[in-house]
Amino acid sequence: MRALPYADPGVPDTRSRTRFLAWLARAQWRTLVVGAFFGVLWMVSQALMPWAIGHGIDGIIADDSRSTARWAAFVAGLGLIQALAGVMRHRASVANWLYSAFRVIQLVSRHAARTGPAVPRSMSTGEVVATVSSDSMHIGHAMEVTPRFAGAIVSYVVVSVIVLDTSVPLGLMVLIGVPLLVIAMGPLIRPLQERQRRQREALGDLTALGADTVAGLRVLRGIGGEKVFVSRYAERSETVRAAGVRLAGTQALLDAVLVLLPGVFLVLLTWVGARLVLSGDIEPGALVALYGYAFFLLMPVRTAGEMAFVATRAMVAAKRVLAVLAIERDVRDDGATAEGEPTPSSAEEVLVDEATGLRVRPGSLTMLVSDEPAFTAAVADRLGRLVPGNGVRLGDVPLDRLPVAEVRRRVVVSDPEPTLFTGSLRSGLDPHGRHDDAELTAAMGTASAGDVLETLRDGLDSMVEERGRSLSGGQRQRVALARVLVREPEVLVLVEPTSAVDAHTEAAIAGRLRDARAGRTTVVVTASPLMLAKADTVAWFDDGRLVATGSHDELMSTTPAYRRTVTREEDPE
Repeated sequence: MRALPYADPGVPDTRSRTRFLAWLARAQWRTLVVGAFFGVLWMVSQALMPWAIGHGIDGIIADDSRSTARWAAFVAGLGLIQALAGVMRHRASVANWLYSAFRVIQLVSRHAARTGPAVPRSMSTGEVVATVSSDSMHIGHAMEVTPRFAGAIVSYVVVSVIVLDTSVPLGLMVLIGVPLLVIAMGPLIRPLQERQRRQREALGDLTALGADTVAGLRVLRGIGGEKVFVSRYAERSETVRAAGVRLAGTQALLDAVLVLLPGVFLVLLTWVGARLVLSGDIEPGALVALYGYAFFLLMPVRTAGEMAFVATRAMVAAKRVLAVLAIERDVRDDGATAEGEPTPSSAEEVLVDEATGLRVRPGSLTMLVSDEPAFTAAVADRLGRLVPGNGVRLGDVPLDRLPVAEVRRRVVVSDPEPTLFTGSLRSGLDPHGRHDDAELTAAMGTASAGDVLETLRDGLDSMVEERGRSLSGGQRQRVALARVLVREPEVLVLVEPTSAVDAHTEAAIAGRLRDARAGRTTVVVTASPLMLAKADTVAWFDDGRLVATGSHDELMSTTPAYRRTVTREEDPE
């Protein structure tokens, strides 16, 4: 497959399904042209076979050995061309299928990664998975059939010319009859498309339910809810089965029509041709050729029917792909800073949240505390420009005036519920392979995750299961902390980084984090006194307002509300 040309797809056109499929075809026009060329050669060589055989039979009837030998050699040559062209056509068609399918998979995957939480919030996981696993293959199938369809059209024209030259009535039957066969299948296409859409939606719902059930399997077992979800899954499965049966019925009817109509056409063509032979208007060899054409025309008609089916399915699949691509990221990249506008030069710039008046001194370890943890988590999202309408400045430059890529490089926010991916621990900590073992081990040490390395047989090369299922909650949290520490960003924002660890480990993390991030800006959202004791500055928010700043000890002695939140005291009567 590598020998076939592979074009850069560029930017997709997502204004309509037709334009999107046209963009996909243009992105690999070379392989489509190669496939169409060999598809035409393959089909035409088959179309000429009855014509050559008919002339050979006429040579036998005329007792002309030389003519018979020439036509026999011509038939052999057509067979060789057909075999070689068939191999190349199949190779190019499979390449078209795979290239198209995997381009769609890459496109959807990259869009989902670029938009972040916008896709799972707008669409179920099952829908996205079905789009990647199923819809991409349907679109690829359409690209695979296209070269054969091109060959069917050209061969139909060639056969029509030959038959017209042999007999005008038979030629007109071919020219008019074959299009009528294709048109007759039209009424079946619309219900087929509608039933495909319903089956596709039911399958997406079932996939989503299965993914949610597997993700929450431990909880279900804890509350004894397995039977409830099994029955619900069985009910959804029955819906998918019923939709599949209805779709299969329509498809079976279409297949039956594809057999019946060409068969009727074959009978009529043979009957008319036989009468012309009896009347002396055509030679017996021409009748044999016409009979061969009648059989051959079944292939273009079937190919046309298959093209109608896969094109319909590809349109349904393209609609689902466009639904994913239509989801926009929460934070849009409006471009770089305007010309002449100052840009933050380094980590020496003050980070300011204008909504609350919070000012984070460069190089400091600042911790945020609130009586409502969701509020400080929202502040962290603003500091990292994870939400629209930022209102945060880095120095004199608003973050929303900077390219998103630059903000992500300079300001890193670690979620309170981090996700670990399947693969080696090394690739999870350093996906781009930019750090050596010493740096990775140091980051694990800062996060007090040395015990994780000790328990894993192969150390950094040990495999981590999906979502880190092989690790405890505290171990996953510490590995995620090590992952962001490895990046060494200018500004690091941590949200409850020690909520799943014991007090001893938390105290160790607090001290090591302070030393490891010395001289670089670090913001931590936490209410843990062990963490707060290591802070340079603590910002206390009450009722959504910045009320006080200072050291942990100062706020403990001067701010009763802060003391009650940190020590978890109850309000006095």
